[in-house]
Amino acid sequence: MNIHILSVIPELIESTFSHSIMKRAADKGLLQVKLHHLRNWAVNEYGMVDDYQFGGGAGMVMMCEPLVKAIEELNAIHSFDEIIYLTPDGERFNQGIANGLSLKKSLLFICGHYKGIDQRVRDHFITKEISIGDYVLSGGELAAAVIVDAVGRLIPGVLNDETSALFDSFQDNLLAPPVYTRPEDFRGWKVPPVLMSGDHRKIAEWRNEEALKRTQEKRPDLLNED
Repeated sequence: MNIHILSVIPELIESTFSHSIMKRAADKGLLQVKLHHLRNWAVNEYGMVDDYQFGGGAGMVMMCEPLVKAIEELNAIHSFDEIIYLTPDGERFNQGIANGLSLKKSLLFICGHYKGIDQRVRDHFITKEISIGDYVLSGGELAAAVIVDAVGRLIPGVLNDETSALFDSFQDNLLAPPVYTRPEDFRGWKVPPVLMSGDHRKIAEWRNEEALKRTQEKRPDLLNED
């Protein structure tokens, strides 16, 4: 998979993809993330990419011209499956969206900044708008990092155990069950006996029951989703 991120501050997230699972994915040739500085398509030699909004009001708006030039130039080379704008008023990101995006070959993320981007870019070029939550960040860079991490780990071969992602929280609208490791007895706090039984059917049943119980307690709203 190839992921491209267009930003006015790409330095903000460079290190995100240089460590841990994302780095291993890149080293295996399974995921390539490329950051693009929007000022490379600025309208003048001063690097201008934003301007005052028509109608007045506080805050600057990212201009049409640099965004459109960047999108068209990059899309001509890579032919993106989705051009995604990261914005607080987008669709709320969840595991289902991550699963769907992980099946794509090439994605372009547009990181909003200031008061956002000119609406005409959204109308004519953006194919998907995503929010990572009901709050406002200084820009879309951190949201891009979150989404790329969530999507990248789902690509076959990225995780050492490919079945691991299948049992993550939210995959079946359930939170993950409790997990334990050695020692079996720590300060008198013992691992549930069923996990030590070796009976895989009973273990699976226990995990499902615990996942349902945890979801009912912490996120009952998930049980009402389709």
